Amino acid sequence: MAKAKLSNFISGMGPFDFTKSMNALCEDVTNRHEAFMHIDMSRIAVCFAQARSSVLHGLQAKLTPMRFENGALTSRRQGRDWTVQRLYVGKREMSYILTFYLPRFLDQSFQEKFVTILHELYHISPKFDGDIRRFSGRCHVHTHSQDEYDGQMEVFAREYLAMKPPELLYQFLRFDFQELRKRHGGVMGLQIPIPKLIPVDQMKSA
Repeated sequence: MAKAKLSNFISGMGPFDFTKSMNALCEDVTNRHEAFMHIDMSRIAVCFAQARSSVLHGLQAKLTPMRFENGALTSRRQGRDWTVQRLYVGKREMSYILTFYLPRFLDQSFQEKFVTILHELYHISPKFDGDIRRFSGRCHVHTHSQDEYDGQMEVFAREYLAMKPPELLYQFLRFDFQELRKRHGGVMGLQIPIPKLIPVDQMKSA
């Protein structure tokens, strides 16, 4: 079982809780915008990981599904059945892990941050079965064009903001990492290792 831990990214007297704030924003998005209402944020572990370099380009965020295609618990690969290491936060099993890479994510523009958040949330299967949303054709993750995919996320972002959600929910996105650190004395949040694939026969023999 993977374990979550609360970590200070930069220590301080009253650090900004990034993952708590991000979870609250995502919960409002999923309660307010029709395209995301199939998502249950209580089953999604929002966390952060430290980016390996300070450059702006690179991975901003990642959605990790905890199930295989169509929500299956196992997948057969190279003649062997595999399953995903389970993750619990408290007593609740998580269906997805949503990871943001800091400080890189926070150092993007306000619009880019919003697009990234919705980009990852939209990857969640409409069935909310632990699998990703799958499009038809060879490019089943982003359709045939990631630019078009992100263009749709820009539309969703404008629609969400037009609904006039409380600005306090997304105000932190207007600041980069250093600004948040200076305002709050630090940045903290939940860190979760990416779950491992485990051979099913190994579990049975354990």
